[in-house]
This record gives sequence, structure tokens and C-alpha cells, in this order.
Amino acid sequence: MKIVVLDGFTLNPGDLTWDDLYTLGEVLIYDRSAPEEVLERSEGAEILLTNKTPLKAEIISQLKSLKYIGVLATGYNVVDIGEAKKQGIIVTNVPGYGTDSVVQLTFALILEFTLHVQKHSDAVRAGKWANSKDFCFWDFPLIELAGKTIGIIGFGTIGQKVADVATAFGMKVIANSRRPNDQLHRSNFRWADINTLLQESDFVSIHCPLTAETQGLMNRENLQKMKSSAFLINTSRGPIIIDEDLAEALNNNIIAGAGIDVLSVEPPQKDNPLFTAQNCIITPHIAWATKEARTRLLAIAIENIADYQAENPKNIVNP
Repeated sequence: MKIVVLDGFTLNPGDLTWDDLYTLGEVLIYDRSAPEEVLERSEGAEILLTNKTPLKAEIISQLKSLKYIGVLATGYNVVDIGEAKKQGIIVTNVPGYGTDSVVQLTFALILEFTLHVQKHSDAVRAGKWANSKDFCFWDFPLIELAGKTIGIIGFGTIGQKVADVATAFGMKVIANSRRPNDQLHRSNFRWADINTLLQESDFVSIHCPLTAETQGLMNRENLQKMKSSAFLINTSRGPIIIDEDLAEALNNNIIAGAGIDVLSVEPPQKDNPLFTAQNCIITPHIAWATKEARTRLLAIAIENIADYQAENPKNIVNP
């Protein structure tokens, strides 16, 4: 059974092992695959694994040996699900592997805005504390999270874990979800529509999937609904935010700041307007990438293949 990994480098740049995958068939692993290389590299494969390399309908329709596509991520918008289903190809994803890591980065961004740890450390190293007349100083407003309101857009596994941590900080939680469910166990929690969430939150954190409905959700109109003192956090999918509209909102003090781990195009163009926007923290799509999370991801992806080979496939996204 031929197994091809189209873009294995970001998952395993050398600190993990593919050994368990090699026990399942004839394996070819490519660090990266350019669009023009995908068809040739995929020919003859029964199993294809992809992280961010797109598998469009015109590619899938030509791969007559292909029976299974494993997405090395939770989001699976890189695969034309409809064409795969039409061709009888199973598509699986890897849910839940990175929850703790994504939540961790979400609060790293929030805490940077509230305490400005790096900026204060830089100021100390530059000699400002040594030259101070007082025993302490601060160059930015210091904000306590207790009593503040976090609005969570998307309340799946990650959104709920963000709510858990926010509650531990003493925050109030407002959530919006396509399918609101019983959250009676939570204190200082309520459901709200998007408009109310944006208007009342001190922090807005995005944890919804990228769909036709959520693409461009954070546009000029919705950004203007936020408090001028509020911060926007996105560790979900880049196209949920319109980059130009967010840059405009930041530069015109419509909102106080933004912490984003994802952009609409990745890697981004050098002239992305957010690179010069004020009070914008950008990390290079690292929320998923702790070694612990990647270890779980690889283990689940291999287990998915083993289950498929045993004719008991799991984590199917196109049933």
C-alpha cells in the first residue's frame, strides 16, 4: 500500500519519528510540495497525507488509485470534500490534538496586552529601571483580567477550554456558537448573538472554524461594534478576519489592539497591512506547533490510517 506525505516538514522538522508510519505500507515523505508537483507525487498512492497542501477537485479526480486522504490538522478546508466523496475517497482529520497548546497561546497574547512583559523587559535592559528615581516603573497601562469580559466566538472544545481558563482568571464569559448547548455548570457565563458579544467584550477571542459564514466575519462593520478599549485575538483561521479592515481599525483607534497567530494568506505577502498596524502582535501560526501537540497529531494520524486499513475508519469528515 503506497502512502505519500505531501508536506511533512512542519509536522516533523526532525524532532519526531515517522517509524510507526513506515510499518503501514510503502511510504514516501516530502517536506513540501508545490502545486505543480502534487499530481505527479500523488500518482499511484492509495493514501495521501496533507497538512496545508491543497487537494483540489481537478487533482483528486485524476488519482484513480486514491482511496484515503488524511488531513494532518483539524481543519480540512484544504481538501475538496465534495469531489472526494464523489470519487468514494475517505477523508479524515485529527481533532483535539492541539487544544491545550492553542489555549496557551491565546492567553499568552492576552497577557502580553495586559502586562506588556516583553516591552518592559526590553526597557529594563535598555537601562530605564537602573536610571529610575523610583523602585518601579511602567510604560504601559497594566490591566487585571479579573472582572473583565471575554467574548468567545466558536464554543467547541477549544472555545470551552478558553472559557475554563478565563473563569480561573475571574473573567466573565460571553459565547457565541452555531449550536448552543447546556453550560449551566459555568458561573459568570451567558450566550449572546455576535452583535452583543462584540459590543460588550473587553477581549474577543476567535475559535470558530472557517466556513462560508465565518469567512470575513471580522470586517470593518463588525470591528466598529467593539469597544475602543477592546482587544481582538485570533488563533483560529486567518480568513475570518479581513486584514485591511483590521489594520484600519487599529490605526484609527477603533479597537485597542489585536493578537493574531494566523493571516488570510500564509506565508503572508511582505506588504500585508497588519505588519505596520499599531498595537498588533503577530505570531507565525505557532499555536498548534508545540512538540507535545505535534506528537499527538502524528500518533492520531497514524492511528486513523491503521483503523482505515482494518476497515474501521474513524474521524471521517465526509461520511
